[in-house]
Amino acid sequence: MAEIQQVTELFQKLTTGASTEERAGPAAQVAALVKSKGAAVIAKAGIADAIKAGLEDAASANAREGACQAFTAIMETVGVLAEPYVLDLLPLLLERLSDKVAPVRAAADAATTALISRLCAYSVDAVLPVLFDGMALARNWQTKVGALNALRSLAKTAPKPLAKALPEIVPKLTEAFADAKLEVKNAAQATTMECFLQNGNRDIEKFVPQLVSCIAKPAETTDCIHALAATTFVQQVEAPPLSIIVPLLVRGLRERTTAIKRKSCVIIDNMAKLVEVPWDAAPFLPKLIPELEKVKEEVADPECRKVAANAYATLMRVGGEGKATAPKPTESAFAAKELEAFFPKAKSALDATTYDFVCARVAKMIDCKHFEEADWQGVLVPFLGASEAEAAKKAGELASKCQEDVIRAAIAAEQDNEEGEDLCNCEFSLAYGAKILLNNARLRLKRGKRYGLCGPNGAGKSTLMRAIANGQVEGFPPPTELKTIYVEHDIDGSVADLVPAEFIFTDPTFAGIPKETITKQLKDVGFTDELLAKAVGALSGGWKMKLALARAMLQNADILLLDEPTNHLDVHNVAWLQNYLISLVNVTSIIVSHDSSFLDTVCTNILHYENRKLRTYRGNLSEFVKQKPEARSYYELSASPISFKFPEPGFLEGVKTKDKAILKMLRVGFKYPKAEKNTLSDVSIYITLSSRVAVLGANGAGKSTMIKLLTGELECCEGTVWKHPNLRIAYVAQHAFHHIEQHLEKTANQYVQWRYAIGEDREALNKVDRVITDEEAKKMAQQILIEGEKRVVEKILGRRKLKSSYEYEIQWVGKGPDKNCWMPRDDLIQMGFEKMVIEVDAKEAAQAGLMAKPLTSLNIQKHLEDFGLEPEFSTHSLMRGLSGGQKVKVVLGAAMWNNPHILVLDEPTNYLDRDSLGALAEAIKAYGGGVVMITHNREFYQALTQETWMVADGKLTPTGQSAAASKEAVKFEVQEETTDAYGNVIKVKAPQKTKMSNKEKKALAKLREARRARGEEVTDDEEDM
Repeated sequence: MAEIQQVTELFQKLTTGASTEERAGPAAQVAALVKSKGAAVIAKAGIADAIKAGLEDAASANAREGACQAFTAIMETVGVLAEPYVLDLLPLLLERLSDKVAPVRAAADAATTALISRLCAYSVDAVLPVLFDGMALARNWQTKVGALNALRSLAKTAPKPLAKALPEIVPKLTEAFADAKLEVKNAAQATTMECFLQNGNRDIEKFVPQLVSCIAKPAETTDCIHALAATTFVQQVEAPPLSIIVPLLVRGLRERTTAIKRKSCVIIDNMAKLVEVPWDAAPFLPKLIPELEKVKEEVADPECRKVAANAYATLMRVGGEGKATAPKPTESAFAAKELEAFFPKAKSALDATTYDFVCARVAKMIDCKHFEEADWQGVLVPFLGASEAEAAKKAGELASKCQEDVIRAAIAAEQDNEEGEDLCNCEFSLAYGAKILLNNARLRLKRGKRYGLCGPNGAGKSTLMRAIANGQVEGFPPPTELKTIYVEHDIDGSVADLVPAEFIFTDPTFAGIPKETITKQLKDVGFTDELLAKAVGALSGGWKMKLALARAMLQNADILLLDEPTNHLDVHNVAWLQNYLISLVNVTSIIVSHDSSFLDTVCTNILHYENRKLRTYRGNLSEFVKQKPEARSYYELSASPISFKFPEPGFLEGVKTKDKAILKMLRVGFKYPKAEKNTLSDVSIYITLSSRVAVLGANGAGKSTMIKLLTGELECCEGTVWKHPNLRIAYVAQHAFHHIEQHLEKTANQYVQWRYAIGEDREALNKVDRVITDEEAKKMAQQILIEGEKRVVEKILGRRKLKSSYEYEIQWVGKGPDKNCWMPRDDLIQMGFEKMVIEVDAKEAAQAGLMAKPLTSLNIQKHLEDFGLEPEFSTHSLMRGLSGGQKVKVVLGAAMWNNPHILVLDEPTNYLDRDSLGALAEAIKAYGGGVVMITHNREFYQALTQETWMVADGKLTPTGQSAAASKEAVKFEVQEETTDAYGNVIKVKAPQKTKMSNKEKKALAKLREARRARGEEVTDDEEDM
């Protein structure tokens, strides 16, 4: 064969050429032969064998250099077309990089560069084993450097295929950092940087330089963990980013500092939650699981052990417990079939070696799920491009067809074939701060459907609604295509003084809408002339919600976003809202509500948060529960999988049975300053430790006003409000967030510490019954005749027991401590010092509640855990980042820190998810104190009590059986454990009971008779109060 003879002669010249320049001519002639006859001649004419023989010729440096020159010339002239025939020569080229003869080393380096720079991107898997062998410990340092540089070049020319191979690459690069030769270390660091940057995860790109530095300097592990912990992960986590992060996390888990171990566990937990494909995580389980097991078993800090256990469970779940295996790679035969459909002449036009090479690369692109048109054109056009434009077009069509096949197979099982007009069909990710809420979730909405958005507190329901409203959801139609309205019932303080019609009219959104139309719409939702004349800031919570709904109706929305629309609405208004939403046949609604009855009536579909995805179920809530029985807590409060635990009230002096009144209102009336008539009149009720009372009534009837009178937030205009001097009350307001709105930059733990740092509840200091008015101050400044001289009270220092009541130590203005004296409680109240007396009583009561509860971070953390707030949210997260439900738990837990005797809840069901609602109900049942609650959630209050106080027309009407009818004895825990700031467990004993003498019993009986004679209510079991 003529080509063989020609090749033999050319390689003879390459071998005998005296200089590099002399050998350049024959090398170019070899390349020209390949170009003219086609790449297949490399095998047919023995060119590859001749190059191999030259590279292996240990006796002739000229032969080795000539072979390298021929290789370089072929690659530079023919390019990737030669790859199927010369790729096997790469190991010999790497070996020649450490040749003893400098020109040979230079020629080998040029040949290696020529091959790697022109390599097909999807040949990375074929090249990597050769490069890893070149980086082996036994190799010469020049070979190691050459292999590392080749790998760095691949990171630039084939970034996506290389990223897929990072799990194999990272261990080899890490080993190279330990090489004794500085040149190898430097090459390893530069190559690692380039490779890590191709990991494909945008969230950690900025973190890569620090990570590479940490590999070289292990002492930086701690700083590196801190930096990674501050990184917000949103993008799906696949094997490449895991491969570069896992070595650092293993180091972090082995650190001696507990805080670093804990942060490493948190990072593992957060990243694992973003892993979609089990086999992405499975290879890393053998490295992480043993270390997590050590932390969760051996670390002294129980909270750290719990975080490690959570990370362990998450990692095992997403990794398929180590049993997950990657799908079988695409066979070349399948790729050949796909190729034939678009390039029917390919098999006959190419020799077998090239055809097999092309089919293997097509199979690799399918496995990598890389369907970009440019990638497929880059692989196919050089080999199949007789007509380059036509080949490029067909390559793009083949890529699209393969992509469609993969997508169709992936979503076939979840395809929603529900009929109707699509308003939205998008895929997106969503995060809040550093927390991932949704990852590559699909949202598909149909016109006229009503979707109930369900998920636990903190899942991100409200965040998703706001993101949609603010245009932050990728792929969601913009406002120019789809009008989406977020129904919000919070009123901006700057416009709170406007009447409802003006409030809407002055909003630029409603420019052009006549005021008459606005007024008509407000009347359509139930606003009376009296309410239309009332400032929006003075409206009750229910009417603010109806105002928000009226605003939404005026905007003719395509999609209504309703976040807890039934909050603050009474039964009649909830029914009205149900009917209104059902009547909107062309409007789609997304509704977040924890009112199961409302969702059951309104919803046509349920959108459910599942593993950071949104899954759509057809039907209402009850149909959803049938399809997903584990979600029964959405329908039945008793099925809640979580539990709350309230602290026991503690000792209350003189209260031996639970039927004894400890808080009373007697013929109370109240009128707001500018109101024409009383909001409440002639209200008389009492509360005991066994009370379980539901306060019912229409919006604006005065329920919250009555509660505020009861708790001291307001002061009555008529009648009296009496409470036991040692009584502690926990109050959670209707708009619960007002308790914490000034403290959002604190953690929940820090907020509780601030609130009780002075020895009592700071919030109690601002109550009306503690604030002294100018008129009261003037009265208290009057002189009092004591021991023959006139004196003025400076302050009350303390109190002590005086028979059935108390007496108080008085300090006088301008007098020394030796002139202090004691005065009975009743005398001080008659003289106008009631608020000063109440202040002393409150301090004494607070000290009694707090003395067994050191205000330590650990104690508070345990306390908040009893209210369903994990340490991650109570101690390690600012309240600004908490969900509405989590904030309610903070407020509830903070209010009950001082072991209150009575819990007063104004709309407690707002923002709490179904699981938390069920837990709250069970905790109230088990609670040893009294509970008064305003709620429109019938399911909630009927599960707790039959006693109701109906507020209507300014009157309060008690109905139902009072739990106080039982004369159950009060039982205090004999012993309670608490933890001090040093972690020591302290046992606190309840007050010792003392037996009364006969003389004391007679005096008590006489006192009871006197109190009855004065018209006071006294039970038979009362002893000394």
